[in-house]
Amino acid sequence: MNEITSNDTTRDIILDVTEKLIYKSGIAATGMDLLVKTAGVSRKSIYRYFANKEELTVAALQRRDVRWMHWYRSAVDQAETPADRLLNLFTVLKGWFASEGFRGCAFINTSGETGDPQDPVRQVAKDHKQKLLDYVCELCTEHGAEDPQLLARQLLILIDGAITVALVMGDHSAADNAQCMARKLLDL
Repeated sequence: MNEITSNDTTRDIILDVTEKLIYKSGIAATGMDLLVKTAGVSRKSIYRYFANKEELTVAALQRRDVRWMHWYRSAVDQAETPADRLLNLFTVLKGWFASEGFRGCAFINTSGETGDPQDPVRQVAKDHKQKLLDYVCELCTEHGAEDPQLLARQLLILIDGAITVALVMGDHSAADNAQCMARKLLDL
């Protein structure tokens, strides 16, 4: 999931580098000087595409959202039955946790750097979590859950909890533990 592939336009390079640096070190630690140096572009090039650092950060996170959701859905959907897809939510996470460069959820991490709930970065994070919740709700509906919305909200807590524990504690088995709890919720 941490692989970024682009068509190497200047804008794509700027977004790729911004995303990598923010995911690695956070928004505050990713200054414009570092972006210029790492991307190998001029400050003028960055400002040609983005009015300011916030706009650049939002664009990089929106791009990550699209890529992450595509990756996650594709991987989870490889399971054959609705129940297996719900359990695969956690199997896929476990593989991500063990991947090189895993730094947790970019959207939780960047939300933690913003105090204002109306901040555009926080809004991107909220939109991402809503897309994830909607996807999990689709899976719950396919599974025939009595209350797919409720079950999806519970599973989202398990997903984000596993991601956070894996990052903070370095415990990749958090996905296994979350999956075990999901089995109980699903009566499997």
